[in-house]
Amino acid sequence: MAGLFRQLQQDWSISATLAGFLAVLISYAGPLIIFFQAAQQAQVAPDMMISWIWGISIGAAFAGIGLSIYFKVPVVTAWSAPGTALLVTLFPALSVHEAVAAYMISAVVIFFIGITGYFDKLLKYIPQAIAAGMMAGILFQFGLGLFTASNHMPWIVLSMLMVFLITKRLAPRYSMLWVLVSGVLLSFLLGHMNATPLSFQLATPQWITPDFTWNAVFNLAVPLILVSLTGQFLPGMSILKLSGYDVPAKPIIATTSIASLAVACVGGITIVLASITAALCMSKDAHDMADKRYIAGIANGIFYILGGLFAGSIVMLFTMLPKELVAALAGLALLGAIGSNITLAMQNESQRDAALITFLATASGMHFLGLSSVFWGICIGLIAHFILTKRESIAPSCKA
Repeated sequence: MAGLFRQLQQDWSISATLAGFLAVLISYAGPLIIFFQAAQQAQVAPDMMISWIWGISIGAAFAGIGLSIYFKVPVVTAWSAPGTALLVTLFPALSVHEAVAAYMISAVVIFFIGITGYFDKLLKYIPQAIAAGMMAGILFQFGLGLFTASNHMPWIVLSMLMVFLITKRLAPRYSMLWVLVSGVLLSFLLGHMNATPLSFQLATPQWITPDFTWNAVFNLAVPLILVSLTGQFLPGMSILKLSGYDVPAKPIIATTSIASLAVACVGGITIVLASITAALCMSKDAHDMADKRYIAGIANGIFYILGGLFAGSIVMLFTMLPKELVAALAGLALLGAIGSNITLAMQNESQRDAALITFLATASGMHFLGLSSVFWGICIGLIAHFILTKRESIAPSCKA
């Protein structure tokens, strides 16, 4: 244990800590808003909402910290954002007790999918260009958000962009720190900070008894399993692979499923592997040396613990930041990840068309049969890859 602490002390860096913080900031300021919408639909009390946030934060924290330390890789976990979006459409017809039952069912099913090793086999059949096209499509909206945010706060957003460009030239490792400081300072000086009363107190989780019904199984558990595997674990494992980290899916899925089961009865929705925020912690901005970026995963977990312990207070603190500032911050932080994935997707000429189709389908935001554009992007891309590859292989015989 002493050796572990010494190694962590040696490897710790401000840039990796900032990457972990930004990942939490984006999660709280983005997907958490959907969680608030779901709570409003379910008409739950504020104390219950705080318990939900405690559950998702603590579950993601311990899973991420444990996996990052064990593998020495920035394993960033979060709650299922697509699954949270499902809740908005199902509440109040679905009760909170039925939702908790669905969380537990999905955690058990995903756990068995993970330990059987089936998910690892699935990843081997996905070409790198297709995976990169999917990841670029997921991140593309964040890049656009940087500039659409300027419609409402042009001076702040454009100033943040200038600070980013200058510091990227002079001090690239700490560029996002200066962008964050400048954005918050300008928002405060120009009166754009949201007025929110702050009161720091520890959150108290509340027990929610599950109600196992067929309604919970078919309307939430089954869709939650599908969107978690295709919309979170698939892109999450893909970006780990694209970033040069060869980590098996089995222990990651198993660990996050155990965490999901542990926090389900306090309202914590399925804990999954992050994809969008993970890109922050795996880029060169987190650390120049890839083997020291795992610190970003640990820092991410530590900030999640703080967010969970002070669920009511910390969330209020995050909501003080204007949404345009958060959008610009996310867009600038993910520029490198967007560029590297587009480059990788277009690199292999034989897979370029299929990768481009994957990118466009994923970025489109299409929804069909209740499944997200991430799922359809990878499916359509694989079909395109199969057809185009077959065509190229039979072309020489036709000439003969």
